[in-house]
Amino acid sequence: MKLGGVEIVDTFAEAFECWYSSFVITAASERWARIAATEATGFATSLIGCGAEAGIERVLPPESTPDSRPGCSVMVFAPKKSLPQQLLMRIGQCVLTAPTARVFSNGEGEKVDIGYRLRYFGDGYEEVRSLYGREMVAIPVMMGEFLVERELTMARGVAGGNFIIIATSQKSALEAGELAVNAVAGVEGVITPFPGGLVASGSKVGSRKYSFMKATTNERFCPTLRDRVEDSELPEGAGAVVEVVINGISVEAVRRAMHAGIEAACRAEGVLAISAGNYGGKLGKYHVHLRELF
Repeated sequence: MKLGGVEIVDTFAEAFECWYSSFVITAASERWARIAATEATGFATSLIGCGAEAGIERVLPPESTPDSRPGCSVMVFAPKKSLPQQLLMRIGQCVLTAPTARVFSNGEGEKVDIGYRLRYFGDGYEEVRSLYGREMVAIPVMMGEFLVERELTMARGVAGGNFIIIATSQKSALEAGELAVNAVAGVEGVITPFPGGLVASGSKVGSRKYSFMKATTNERFCPTLRDRVEDSELPEGAGAVVEVVINGISVEAVRRAMHAGIEAACRAEGVLAISAGNYGGKLGKYHVHLRELF
């Protein structure tokens, strides 16, 4: 099967269930909302080595936020047991400290009292108030007050949706990857947690040589190893490969994002094929077959 002359490999992306929390960060300007959101979602590319996978879902205009200020919708994915602590640390260290920032719950699910736990920073001067139609915790800070909704939510989501772009050169791979990430950004309910939405060092579970490693390079997609690896999945002429990983509120949202991203990537010059990462069905219960998307 080909899409715009690009081969769509007959394979599937293997995704797995993961809990997530969605919340809105607002600030006095879009710049400061972005800064707070960027800090809060830092060091959160992969559960392999980070405590969470996180990203900015979309930028929100003032008319779409509870306090009528510019904002960003943020999503944080982690195991259910550790997600509350991730929220507490990321909001407490990266949003509470950001000038003019506020935090509002965004979505449905199980309640978790992040705002109420953050109140201790107020050292007894904090207050719980009804503001913007919500129960907010007001913590005195040097710029005035930090407002955070008393309870955020967390729900079951999907992590690990992906597709792999195989191109003739780094330039082509980057162009296709950027087109793909921009297209995915237009789909609600998903994030691309890796740097700029792209993964340069795709991995496999475990190691062929080092027993202590949880994950190592996916040699089947490394261009420099094409002639050294018997099970290489790269066609002749492949010079660079980049992966797009997608987390979302549901497998349907991930499928929509994969469709949009792949379609956009295939418009770039020099793209040879689109593949996907899976582990033979042993890692996750969600199998998104690429050809079925089209």
